[in-house]
Amino acid sequence: MSTIVKKQRPVNLDLQTVSFPLTAIASILHRISGVIMFVATGILMWFLAESLSGPVGFANVQELMGSFLAKFIFWGILTALAYHLVVGVRHIVMDMGYGEELDQATASAKFTMIASGVLSFLAGVWVW
Repeated sequence: MSTIVKKQRPVNLDLQTVSFPLTAIASILHRISGVIMFVATGILMWFLAESLSGPVGFANVQELMGSFLAKFIFWGILTALAYHLVVGVRHIVMDMGYGEELDQATASAKFTMIASGVLSFLAGVWVW
């Protein structure tokens, strides 16, 4: 006895037409910020090693830190760190059983986006 299953799934899923809920966007951005922080660890370790290599290395890092590109990179690292921290706390709270309902999860995702935006702005003020 064989059953025929209709495949109603799209063959090619066009991600530009898919509307992700805010909770999914927050989760995807949390993963992306984790990858950014992983890469940033190497950049920060290089800066630290160079600055501790001696007076010339310290002067090189100090000069490089005055450039717009370096400030932008450090602002991006601080923004990723802030976002990852805020959304990580949200995930921990949800893992404890709070805010699991869809409306509560959406509200907490909105809060994390706003809080991360504020922290990103403050990081920009501090870097520049």
